[in-house]
Amino acid sequence: MIVAARAADEALSRASAWEIVGGLSEPSKMPAYSYGLPAKECRVGSKLVGVPGSVCHGCYALKGNYRFNNVQRAQYRRLESLTHPRWTEAMIHLMHAIDMRHFRWHDSGDIQSPTHLANIVAVAQASPQVRFWLPTREKVFVSSHLKRHGAFPENLVVRLSATMVDGPPPAGFAHTSTVVTSGASCPAPLQNNACGTCRACWDPEVQNVSYKKH
Repeated sequence: MIVAARAADEALSRASAWEIVGGLSEPSKMPAYSYGLPAKECRVGSKLVGVPGSVCHGCYALKGNYRFNNVQRAQYRRLESLTHPRWTEAMIHLMHAIDMRHFRWHDSGDIQSPTHLANIVAVAQASPQVRFWLPTREKVFVSSHLKRHGAFPENLVVRLSATMVDGPPPAGFAHTSTVVTSGASCPAPLQNNACGTCRACWDPEVQNVSYKKH
């Protein structure tokens, strides 16, 4: 639920909004900002990471630059910010202040609660100029939200991720993703691991995006 408007002297600045949400992340592959949370705190992913053959086994967000102390501190700072009473308001402010066009929720980490998902939806509803992509393995939260509200905003593509490498996409969802050992649709491995001009993940017309296992 969007926080009610405050008095003028309490209006958010870009700096104060940035501080409230714990800052945004800037993955080099992405065309815009993202929002990274600690992968160790994924509700489903933290269990799958110990399952050989699962898409979370050998998780990229637990390796490389993601292990640096400054990155970890930033991720946990964002995790703690999710319960801030002005989190939604601050995130909406940043979507407009930075003139966003595309945004990825969680280059690491995942949805933490039904309230977290509802706040993400509120941000999308208040920011129609931005295309949002939310990859997730939290089927329970997504199913519950859809049962209650029927659909997500048109500018928010929620992609349910497959559980196993070379496994089928989750059934019953409009947008999904899979991880495959060959025949991936994502062009990133062929273009320096970057999105380039591709925006398939954000495109509501694309039902499934397949990523090459790495």
